Amino acid sequence: MPKPFDNKVVAITGAGKGLGRAYAHHFAALGARVVVNNRRHEGEQKSSADCVVEEIVSAGGQAVAEGSSVEDGTAGDKLLACALGNFGRIDCLVANAGVTESRSFRKQTLEEFRDVLEVNLMGTVNVAHPVFRYLCEHGGGNIVVSTSSAGLFGEFGLPGYSTSKAAVIGLMRSLSLEGAPKNVYVNAIAPYASTQMTADHLSDEIQARLAPEHVAPVIAWLASCTVTGEVLIAGGRRVARAGLKTSHPVPVPAIDSDEWQSLLSSEVDLNYHNAREQFEEFAASLKLDGDRF
Repeated sequence: MPKPFDNKVVAITGAGKGLGRAYAHHFAALGARVVVNNRRHEGEQKSSADCVVEEIVSAGGQAVAEGSSVEDGTAGDKLLACALGNFGRIDCLVANAGVTESRSFRKQTLEEFRDVLEVNLMGTVNVAHPVFRYLCEHGGGNIVVSTSSAGLFGEFGLPGYSTSKAAVIGLMRSLSLEGAPKNVYVNAIAPYASTQMTADHLSDEIQARLAPEHVAPVIAWLASCTVTGEVLIAGGRRVARAGLKTSHPVPVPAIDSDEWQSLLSSEVDLNYHNAREQFEEFAASLKLDGDRF
């Protein structure tokens, strides 16, 4: 029987364990040929990516390991070359690799902060850049980037992580606009899953409900859809749509006015396709009488 991803090639970064491993197995079960990326550690005889490939092949699937570190500026070129060299094409990139921290901003060094950005933000940029170009030039495809609710709302003790994941959303939205005319669809997922990153922060009951495998079907949908520019929060076989909204613009209140509290309690319900739409809405409000500057 035909499978949904027959003849498709999917590359997944950070796929040696956790969410990435679950994604790789799910895509392989759906018929995809999978490029399993995970950085190789010095001295190891067999990488985690090699182990996942062996698991997939043993189950009757097709996969190949790729060992680049995403923070390496050449990682995307190597990942693309691996896909083309082994399978002759690439149809989807899942930029899943990431790291976190657990330290407040005032207690971090700038080097520690930059290290998180290098993996989470620049690691996504590094792999997306050549693949995005290739997909635009070869008829289209899908890219899914990994963000977080910390990127949407922030989180204490995760300043670098929150910053990098918010930046990934901005990258995704920009690429979704650029890619749409070329049939390249770019979206983001904010997964909730019990992984090595979250093991110390979740109860046993919650970890059991948040198996990484429960996120994989959402990734598979994003890897095959023609929707673009969306952020989906997924976990425990549940999914929610996330967005960034504004309120209607109003005249600037005086500094000592109670109108500031009225503004802060107003409903934030306006969504926009892109930044230009929001600006045009805002610019239209400038024609209202009673503006105070």
